[in-house]
Amino acid sequence: MLPSGRPASGANLSAGATAGARRVILAVDPSLRGTGYAVLISEGPSRKIRAVTYGVVSNPARLPHEACLLAIHDTLLALMDAHHPSGVAIESVIYVQSFRTAIVLGSARGAVLLAAARRGLPIHEYAPRRVKQAVVGRGGAQKQQVGFMVRALLGLEETPPPDAADAIAVGLAHLQASRAS
Repeated sequence: MLPSGRPASGANLSAGATAGARRVILAVDPSLRGTGYAVLISEGPSRKIRAVTYGVVSNPARLPHEACLLAIHDTLLALMDAHHPSGVAIESVIYVQSFRTAIVLGSARGAVLLAAARRGLPIHEYAPRRVKQAVVGRGGAQKQQVGFMVRALLGLEETPPPDAADAIAVGLAHLQASRAS
C-alpha cells in the first residue's frame, strides 16, 4: 500500500536535463526504524521542482529487523511502480562509532539498493554534508534547518517529518548535481 502523498507547489532550483524535460527521482534517507522517502519531479522550461509524495517508513521497535527490511523494500518498490522514477538518490554511509549501528544502517541501505536494482534504476549517492550544503548552504546544518529550507524551497504547507525532509533534501541535492554535470 502506498502512503498518501503530500503535494507541493514546487521550487525553481537548478534541476538538470534539457529545458522542458520531465525528470522523476526517488530520494531516500535510509534507516531501519524510520526510512525517509520522497518522489520529486523536475519539469518545464523553468525546471520547477515539486514533491509528488513524501513520508517515512516507520517500523516499530518490536518489529524484527528482517520485517523492517521487507517493509522498506516493499514500500520503495510500490513507489517505483507508481511513479516510474529515472533513478534513486540515496544518502551515503555516515561515520558511526558502533559496529552494530553500522551493520543496521548497512542493512537498511541494502534494502533500498536491492529495490532499485530490482527495477534496474541507477543509484546516485550523496554525502550528508553535501546534501545539507545543497539545501541549507552549510554542511553542518541541523535537522530543523533542513526541514525549514525544504518547506520553503518547495512551498510546502507544513514542515515534513525530519526523515522525510532529509530524503527531500537528498533529492534536491541530486537534481542540483545533475544540472551541474
